[in-house]
Amino acid sequence: MKKRTFIIAQIFILAIWLTLLLSFALQETDSFQDAVAVNEALQSVRADWDRLESHENRTDLSYVVLDTEGNVLYRTGAGLSESVNRAIVHRDTILDIEKEGGVAGRLIVFNDSSGILESRKRTVTLAMAGSALVQWALCVWYLFYLRRVIIRPFRKLKDFARRVAGGNLDVPLAMDRENLFGAFTESFDIMRDELKKARMAEAKANAEKKELVAKLSHDIRTPVASIKAAAEVGAALASERKTRENYGQIIRKADQIDALVSNLFTATLEELEQLTVAPVDMESSELAAMLESADYFSYAAVPTIPECLLHADRLRLQQVFDNIFANSYKYGVGAPQGTGTFPENRKIDVTLRRENGYLAVCIEDCGGGVKEEELPFLKEKFRRGSNTGNLEGAGLGLYISDYFMKEMGGELLVENGENGLRVTVAICLSK
Repeated sequence: MKKRTFIIAQIFILAIWLTLLLSFALQETDSFQDAVAVNEALQSVRADWDRLESHENRTDLSYVVLDTEGNVLYRTGAGLSESVNRAIVHRDTILDIEKEGGVAGRLIVFNDSSGILESRKRTVTLAMAGSALVQWALCVWYLFYLRRVIIRPFRKLKDFARRVAGGNLDVPLAMDRENLFGAFTESFDIMRDELKKARMAEAKANAEKKELVAKLSHDIRTPVASIKAAAEVGAALASERKTRENYGQIIRKADQIDALVSNLFTATLEELEQLTVAPVDMESSELAAMLESADYFSYAAVPTIPECLLHADRLRLQQVFDNIFANSYKYGVGAPQGTGTFPENRKIDVTLRRENGYLAVCIEDCGGGVKEEELPFLKEKFRRGSNTGNLEGAGLGLYISDYFMKEMGGELLVENGENGLRVTVAICLSK
């Protein structure tokens, strides 16, 4: 309604402007003189022709009376045209004074059109200035109106959106149906309410998920304990060394599974930062058992390990080696063949070296590596190389391993070696 009023007022002011301009432009200067007054002056001069010395001007006009010879007989003031030629140039009105059937003289009425024109200019200018002032006042009023009904509500919506983005879903957005954003205000507040419900549902689902994980963890521990107990019995009864070693491998893996299941109470793969990493001092000789445990098909020869003291978390370091060897089996050398061994040209190379306060364990497969442009992304969550094909995988192994190594003060490097992908585990030396 106010917008329509503003537009109508602007159109009305524009019409006033156009009317004033047209009336000023179409006004003829010749029509400025009053014909009745001119005729009255002529009649009075004719009546007083014989006694012009006592003639009295009864009009508002300025004029000069000449005889037939051009002599000035009467003037109402100075600065008037006192000859016919000058009167013609000035565009004065020239009238013959007839007396007794003949022309006795001439009446020259001064043309004051320029003065009248200036007066009308001032009138038009004042009228246009007044209408412009009214128009300016209307514009200022409409500006404040727009500020109240558009700008201020828009800022409220902006602040509301910032609060929602920051996670504050408890403060409702006040509705004002008088401004243009009234309907949007209601919609935004409905969105806030729905987001709040969705967040509460998500929190409930997370709580249920943790409860489910706790139940599954309890259920998993039972069969793992049974497997471990059976393996311990088998190891005690076995007569061959190889058989006892195999049972020992089963026992170690059962212990590792039990430790990993314990973590399910507090973390998931999507909440990796909640996984605890507690590095302690450990002998470098312990790496041999870790590498042999990770290389459960025995396709890599463990080299001589330099004697030093490491600072690492045994469980997490074992997970790192397990992930690396699992990737090598899956993507680098392929599935085991028949007897459980690989051909000589299909193997995993393991080398160790000390440098810059770290013990570097390099593990290289023979799968040909990955594209150079893919290397920087392999340690990101859910990222896999293009060489994975149809093989199953989540793209989390190197991501988790990199996280564990950083938490232990070490580093995980991924690069292409001579035969395939080379992963370097840099373990921090104890200080």
